[in-house]
Amino acid sequence: MHWYTDVLKRYIDFDGRSRRQEYWMFVLCNLAAVLVVAIVDNVIGTFPLLYVLYALAVLLPGLGLAVRRLHDTGKSGWWMFIGLIPFVGGIWLIVLMATEGHAQPNQYGPNPKLAG
Repeated sequence: MHWYTDVLKRYIDFDGRSRRQEYWMFVLCNLAAVLVVAIVDNVIGTFPLLYVLYALAVLLPGLGLAVRRLHDTGKSGWWMFIGLIPFVGGIWLIVLMATEGHAQPNQYGPNPKLAG
């Protein structure tokens, strides 16, 4: 659970680097939370109100995490826009997010694996 809350604590932090594990654990926890919110929203009959509010609440933390993940691979945060290319853009972005980060410090900071 700390993977999820740590990202929320760094709400709009676009500086530095984030590990693959941090990114993918947040994605997993966020997916579970989205499913729960959507089910609850349907049960109480307000769909998509709670779903949209939740999506807006985690938009900036998720974006910040994605930018930090790209920084770990040595890419600028502007590479997020690669996902807008139809068909291959989303796949390319997933590959970038799954790529191992640089072992040495880069222009975005030290290796987060060594930071402990």
